[in-house]
Amino acid sequence: MVDMKKIAGDKAAGYVKDGMVVGLGTGSTAYHMVNAVGEMVKNGLQIQAIPTSKATEAQARALGIPLLTIDELDHVDLAIDGVDEIDPQFNAIKGGGGALYREKVVASMAKEVIWIMDESKLVEQIGAFHLPVEIAQYGAKQAIARMAAYGWQPELRVRDGRTFVTDNGNYIADLHLGAGFAIEDVFSKLNGMLGVLEHGLFLGMCKRMIVGCASGEVKIIENPSK
Repeated sequence: MVDMKKIAGDKAAGYVKDGMVVGLGTGSTAYHMVNAVGEMVKNGLQIQAIPTSKATEAQARALGIPLLTIDELDHVDLAIDGVDEIDPQFNAIKGGGGALYREKVVASMAKEVIWIMDESKLVEQIGAFHLPVEIAQYGAKQAIARMAAYGWQPELRVRDGRTFVTDNGNYIADLHLGAGFAIEDVFSKLNGMLGVLEHGLFLGMCKRMIVGCASGEVKIIENPSK
C-alpha cells in the first residue's frame, strides 16, 4: 500500500537547496518531509531551518538540522507544510494539529510556499473540515460567544480530556462551517475580532501543491497567480 503522505513529503524535500532558510511544517505529512530533509543534511546539505511547532523543533534537532529562532529570522526562502483541506483556487484550511499561528508567521515570510498532502485533502469547496481559530485564554468564553453569534458553531478544542493549549499558550476554537461557506466574509470577520490571535484560513499563499496519490503518482499543481 502506497504511503501517500511519505511520497509527497519526499518529493517536496527535493525543492530544498544549499544555502536556503527553510520553514519546516507540522503534521503527519510534514513529518516525512522533515525526515527527508534531515537525511539530506546528513549527506552534506547546508541549510538553516525554522520549525513551526515544538514537535517539529524536537524532530529537526534529533536529525541534526541547524535551526534558527523566530527572532533570528529575517527571511524564509521556502516553507513546506501540510494542509487539512484545499480547493482548486488554492484556498486552504490548516491548523488541525494546532500550530496554525506559527505556520502562518513562517509562511507569510516565505518567498515560496509549498503545501504537501495526500489526495484526500483536495476538495471542491473547503469547510467540511473544521476551521481552527487560535484565541486568547483570557476572554475565551466571550470570543466563542462572538463566533457563535455568526452561526459558526464554535467548539473549544479538548484533547485527552483537557482543554487543548497551543505552543503559544492559547486555546483553539474549531468552527463547523460546512463546505461552501463564504470564505472572504469569515476571513474578514475573524481578522477584526477581539480575542482572535490567528485563524486557519490560508488563502492563495502557496506557489504549488504536491499531492501523493494512491496510485503511487505524485502530482504537482502549480498556482498560476504565483
